[in-house]
Amino acid sequence: MKQLITTVLLAMTMVSSIAQTLNVRQGSVTYAFTADGRDMTYSNGGQSLTIGGKTFNVSDISEITVTSEAAVDSNTVAVSYDGTTATVTIAGNIAPYVSATVSGAHVTVAQTNTADIDGDEITYELSGTSADGEFCIASGKYKCTVALAGLTLTNPSGAAISIANSKRIQLSAKKNTVNTLADGTGGEQKASIYSKGQLQLQGNGTLNVTGNTKHAIKSGSYISIKNLTVNITAAVGDGISCEEYFLMKSGTVTISGTGDDGLQCDVDDQQTEATKDHEDEDGGNVYIEGGSLTISTTAAASKGIKADGHMTISEGTLNITTSGKYAYDSDDAEYKSCAALKTDGNMTIDGGTITLKSTGYAGKGIKCDSILTVNGGTLNVTCTGSSSDTYGSAKAIKAGYKVAQSTSSSREEAPGWPGGGGGWPGGGGFPGGHDTAQYDFYGGIVINGGTIIAKASSHEAIESKSTIVINDGIVYAESGDDAINSSSDFTINGGYVMGNSTGNDGLDSNGDFYIKGGNVFAVAVSSPEVGIDANTEGGKKLYITGGNVVAIGGLESGSSLSGVTSKSASFTKGKWYTLKNGTSAAFSFQVPSNSRMASSMTIVATSTPSLTTLSAAPDGTAIWNGYGRK
Repeated sequence: MKQLITTVLLAMTMVSSIAQTLNVRQGSVTYAFTADGRDMTYSNGGQSLTIGGKTFNVSDISEITVTSEAAVDSNTVAVSYDGTTATVTIAGNIAPYVSATVSGAHVTVAQTNTADIDGDEITYELSGTSADGEFCIASGKYKCTVALAGLTLTNPSGAAISIANSKRIQLSAKKNTVNTLADGTGGEQKASIYSKGQLQLQGNGTLNVTGNTKHAIKSGSYISIKNLTVNITAAVGDGISCEEYFLMKSGTVTISGTGDDGLQCDVDDQQTEATKDHEDEDGGNVYIEGGSLTISTTAAASKGIKADGHMTISEGTLNITTSGKYAYDSDDAEYKSCAALKTDGNMTIDGGTITLKSTGYAGKGIKCDSILTVNGGTLNVTCTGSSSDTYGSAKAIKAGYKVAQSTSSSREEAPGWPGGGGGWPGGGGFPGGHDTAQYDFYGGIVINGGTIIAKASSHEAIESKSTIVINDGIVYAESGDDAINSSSDFTINGGYVMGNSTGNDGLDSNGDFYIKGGNVFAVAVSSPEVGIDANTEGGKKLYITGGNVVAIGGLESGSSLSGVTSKSASFTKGKWYTLKNGTSAAFSFQVPSNSRMASSMTIVATSTPSLTTLSAAPDGTAIWNGYGRK
C-alpha cells in the first residue's frame, strides 16, 4: 500500500510539474487524467483513492503511469478492438460519469450525469477489429455520440452495437473510414445496430451492416441520415427499421438481400401529423429530402420503402426494385404483393428523380392508401408482373381506396389513415363499368407538375380507387389494360397527358370524366374499347369543355362537348403529327404501332382542329414511347 501511495504521489508531482497525463488502469480500462484533473485524496484507511472526482478501490488498480501526451481528448471514451480483446480509455474529465466492463472484446459502458462537462456530450470512439466482440451502452438518459473510426466488429451472440440509452444517439462514421458491422445468427437481438432512442446516422465515412438474425439497423424511435454512406448487403428482416419517423437529408444508402422490407417506418403509438422540425412526431412518416437511395428486395410481399403514415419526397435520387412474389396475410385475410413505395397514409412527391421497378407477380411501383400528390420531380415506374383476380394485379401506380356503401355508410366508418381515410371523397359512382353497386371513395391522385412515366404490362399503369385530378405536368401511361383508370371521377385541367393502351381503353373513368384544359392523347384497341371512356352504363358521362384532344378509338358515346369542336381524322402508324387549334400548333405526337390499335381517330380543340403531317420528330420535342410535346 505504501509503495502504491508513493508511486501515485510521484506520478502526480510529474503531472503537475510538466502537465502530462496520469493514466490509472483497472484491467482493460484506463482513466486518463490531465493536470487539470489531478486533485487526489485517500479515504477508507487508504483503501480508496479519489482522483478528479473518480474513486478507485486501491486493490483494483493494475497500473499507474505518466505519459507525455493525452491518451484521449476531453469528453471522449476510446474503445480499441484487437482480435479477442478490447481496451477502453476514458478521459479524466468524464471519469465520474462513465464506467466500463470488458470481457474479451465485449465492452459494456454505463453513462450517468454529464451536466458538468460544459454542455458537451460524451463521444465513444470505436476502432479496430474483432470477430467476437460488441459495444453496448447499457444505461443512461443522456445524449451521446458513437464515432466509428475504422471498425470491423462481429458479435456472434448478439448485436454488434446495442444502445439502451433512450435519448438521441449520433452514430457517426469518421471521414475516409470504412466500418463493417454484423451480428450473430439465432440470437434475441433486434438488429446488428440497435438503439432504443433516436438514432442519427451521419459522417463522411462508410458504414457496412449485415443483420443475421433480424434487422440490419433498428431504432425504437426515429432514424435520420446525413452525409453517411450506408451499405446493407443482407438482413433476415428489414434493412432499416424505425418507429416515429425516418428522415434522409443526404448521403448514399444501398440496401439489398433483405428477408422483408428494405426500409420500414412503423407507428409506435398514437399517430400524429408532421410537425415543425418533427418534434414529438410519431406518425410512421418517411421523409426523403436528398441523397441517393438504392433498394432491391426479393422477399415475398416485400416493400422497398414502407410507411405506416405519410411519405414525402422533396429531393434526391431513388432507385427501387422489387421482385418477390405475393404472400397471404392471415391477419388481413388477403393476398398481398410487393411494392417499391407503400404508404398507409398520403404520399407527396415534390421533386427528385425516382425510378421504380416491380417484376414480381401482382407487384406495384407505388401503392398509396390515401392521397398521392405529385407536384414535381421525375417519376419513372415500370411494372412487368402478371395479374389475377385471386392474387392481385400488377400496377405501376395505385392510390386511394373505395368502400361499398352496404358495409360503410360514412367516411368516418371507413378504414384508412388518418381520420378514416385521409383524403377527400370523390363522390358516389358506379365503378367497374357494369357494377351497379354504390361506393364511398377515399384518397385518390392529384398531379400538379413533374414528369410521370408509368408502364404496366398486364394491368392499369395508373389507377386510382377514388378520383384523379391532373392540373399540370407531363403524364405518360402505357399498359396492356386501361392506361389510366379512376374508380370515381377523372378530371384533366392542364398538362400533357397520354394514355397508351395495347389491350383496353386509353383513359377510363368509372365515374364522370371532365377535360377542361391541357393536351390529351389517348390510344385504345379496337371496338368496343374507346380512347377516352366514361361510365355511361352507370349514368356517367364524358364532358369536354376545353383543351386539345387526340383520341385513337374515339370518345365515349353520348359525350358532352361544350365550347370545343371535334372531328374525325385519318392517321398512319408510326407517323408524326401536329394537332392544330385553329391556326396555332397545340402539340406534336407520334402515333404508336400497337398491333391491336383502333383504326378511328377523333380530334378536339377549342377552335377548328386539324392535323399536319411531319416528316420527323420536331426539334425541341420531348419524346417517350411515341408521345411527344413541345
